[in-house]
Amino acid sequence: MTESRLPKFGMGARRFGRVNWLGLAALADREIRRFLVVWTQTLLAPLVTAGLFLAVFSLAIGPTRGEVLGVPFLAFLAPGILMMTVIQNSFANTSSSIVISKVQGNIVDTLMPPLSALELVLGYLAGGLIRGLVVGTVIISAMVLLLGQGVAHPIWLLAFLTLGAALLGALGIAAGIISNKFDQIAAITNFIVVPLSFLSGTFYSISTLPPLLETLSRLNPVFYLIDGARYGMIGASDSSPLTGLVVVASSCLLVSGVCWHWFRSGYRLKP
Repeated sequence: MTESRLPKFGMGARRFGRVNWLGLAALADREIRRFLVVWTQTLLAPLVTAGLFLAVFSLAIGPTRGEVLGVPFLAFLAPGILMMTVIQNSFANTSSSIVISKVQGNIVDTLMPPLSALELVLGYLAGGLIRGLVVGTVIISAMVLLLGQGVAHPIWLLAFLTLGAALLGALGIAAGIISNKFDQIAAITNFIVVPLSFLSGTFYSISTLPPLLETLSRLNPVFYLIDGARYGMIGASDSSPLTGLVVVASSCLLVSGVCWHWFRSGYRLKP
């Protein structure tokens, strides 16, 4: 076969069009099936963890703590735990998928098919996004049933949950690309993701912090996720939800762009 007859899969030359919808759907389906197969670990466990957080805080300081932002402490706390759980699960889904493929040596099975860098990013993001939203839906249902927690602004809540899952899903892709073994991804989780989640107003209002710490908190994109979810659930927040939406959406595009560039260049992916 001469060179002119070789199949070409470059952008604009692929025989199935500019977007490989079939390949993209297959990758997204694989990523979704990954967490559904082990649903007790990926869906049930986060619900139990969120319930334990609420139970511990309720027993420890709930009865003695006054209102925060005009609502009971548990009502204030619930949205923070909701968003924290969603973003941690979204990050875990995308990062673990890439690292496991690297460790097992089958990452080539994902990189060799005719999928563009953007399609790879979207396919991996689909798994993290769906896992985050499913976990969020389960936790919200439990809060409504057990705590009588209503939803003040459903559209705002859905927007922040979606952007939160997408942002941390993209960050998980980046972490998976950087990491070559489980120790490295664990370090990123323990020293970056968890501190960003805990130090973002999850358990407190940043208005109670000293001015310097409050300013630093506002530089953390996860703060706007927590605050936005709180606005969606109870109708009160420390900052404007519109500002939070802009910050989070911009951060999501930035991190996704980095992931696209790394997939396109093969950074830390090629043997």
